[in-house]
Amino acid sequence: MSRIALPLLTGLIGTAILVWLGAWQLQRLDWKQGILNQIESRIGGDPAPLPAIGNPDADRYQPVQLTGTVEADELYVLVSQKRIGAGYRVISPFVTDEGRRILLDRGFIPVADRDTARDGGEKDVTGNLHWPDDRTSSTPENDIAGNTWFARDIDLMAEALNTEPLLVIARNMSPADPGVTPLPVDTSGIPNDHLQYAITWFSLAAVWLIGTIALVWRLRKTKEG
Repeated sequence: MSRIALPLLTGLIGTAILVWLGAWQLQRLDWKQGILNQIESRIGGDPAPLPAIGNPDADRYQPVQLTGTVEADELYVLVSQKRIGAGYRVISPFVTDEGRRILLDRGFIPVADRDTARDGGEKDVTGNLHWPDDRTSSTPENDIAGNTWFARDIDLMAEALNTEPLLVIARNMSPADPGVTPLPVDTSGIPNDHLQYAITWFSLAAVWLIGTIALVWRLRKTKEG
């Protein structure tokens, strides 16, 4: 019995730990979904005035409605769209009727349209304040001299365009911006992999348990033989 007891005990403990990890990931999934629902609700909420000084914690995703002028300067952030391919986010200065200069993420253009003239002028803009976290350990440094950006580094962009370090991502503009497809804020870019993690842990638990059963069966057969 001692030859079987230790592998059996080890197998049951290992299975229990793996099942617990899977259940914990399901709890995390429920927590994360609640967070995402809150963000979606905030994104589609009632517009508010621009804050005097933007706070990334308090003001992230805050809807705003602005009237002002889109100026001609543009920065180009390299991105990729499904079924379309590579292109750029177009970032321009926006001067509100109150005289504030902020950054406006107008949306997506294909690579071939980079040098195409776009309409600026007076616009009514509905959008959301955001502090994007585009940069990872593999993100190249921005080519500021060549005006090709790989991350929306707000402070650097504000310095380049002489604006406040405040970014509004457009949902709608009136008149519309021909040739520019808005890329509004949503939760699709926020990772939520807890279900996959839970499936992985439960699968490992099943494999561990099956392996334990097979080992115990083999030990018993060897003993009986």
